[in-house]
Amino acid sequence: MKRDKIVAGNWKMNLGLDEGMELVEKLAKAYTHHEPRMVVIPPFLHALAVQNYLQSVHSPIEVGVQNCHQETKGAFTGEISASMIRSCRIPFVVLGHSERRQYFAETDALLAQKVKAALGQGLIPIYCVGEPLTVREGSGQNDFVAHQLEKGLFHLSPEQFKEVVIAYEPIWAIGTGVTASPEQAQDMHAFIRHRIAIHYSEAVAAATRILYGGSVKGSNARDLFVQPDVDGALVGGASLDADDFLRIASSI
Repeated sequence: MKRDKIVAGNWKMNLGLDEGMELVEKLAKAYTHHEPRMVVIPPFLHALAVQNYLQSVHSPIEVGVQNCHQETKGAFTGEISASMIRSCRIPFVVLGHSERRQYFAETDALLAQKVKAALGQGLIPIYCVGEPLTVREGSGQNDFVAHQLEKGLFHLSPEQFKEVVIAYEPIWAIGTGVTASPEQAQDMHAFIRHRIAIHYSEAVAAATRILYGGSVKGSNARDLFVQPDVDGALVGGASLDADDFLRIASSI
């Protein structure tokens, strides 16, 4: 089955508005393709400006945000709901990034609620899973990731699950300069697809888009993307450089 290829750039807490817009303008001028799908994921404060600009120049580049709250509205100062994101015509939302899990104590149970809220508003969740170095060294990565999938996603119906994009990000490779080998990435992506097939069906598993994240850059992207179960990348630092991000996208 042919799956959408996606290259998504997570800016995290980087770039002022002027810097962010300069980056997006460079990307929009250079990237006129529809395959792979290119997604930029700026801080909340910049997302609408980025979205409006890309639409004004009829760019195929899409926009996401880095988190959302599980409730539709309410007294949750500083939070952003899925319905607010949808009202800005922004299609993607990253959920469960390891930094959210680590620094903000987000649990699988909480993330299951966030996924449900995002899907309820027609958003496309990019749901992150991945193990820390200690788990990898103990060869427990498969059990660790399986638990994240089961508790965070497997409450969904098959129809809901089909809308989810999964990003495998080994924590030991995020921002460290260390990248999982293509073989390590493929092994985990194949394992994730196998777990989906067991819980749902082979058809659902075959349609699920699974991205790799963890120090992806232009120099290593092609070796990762030729793996049969790697459907693109969730890129961190390299997405802040237009040339490198474009090189990654052209590697698929």
